[in-house]
Amino acid sequence: MKIFISDQAASWYKEEMNLKDGDYVRFFARYGGCSTVQQGFSLGISKEEPINIGISTEKFGITYYIEEKDVWYFDDSDFAAEFNAEANEPEYHFTQKQA
Repeated sequence: MKIFISDQAASWYKEEMNLKDGDYVRFFARYGGCSTVQQGFSLGISKEEPINIGISTEKFGITYYIEEKDVWYFDDSDFAAEFNAEANEPEYHFTQKQA
């Protein structure tokens, strides 16, 4: 499993979440809502220090990560945060690995 953050999405996060170099952004499983990967759960995002990183990537001095306890939510899919210029916000894609 990999995390990909586009340059445009990273810039958006930095501005909207008031991020500074060295900060962390966590993606996590949230109870409720809807998702294309796990029924009854949705994607949560927060600015917080990690406890036990399961997977991570760094872009523009910010570490984007998923805690080990939340890796199940992504169902072994690669996760991408792209930028939707029309909506002026990130959009998320889950790409299932081919067997």
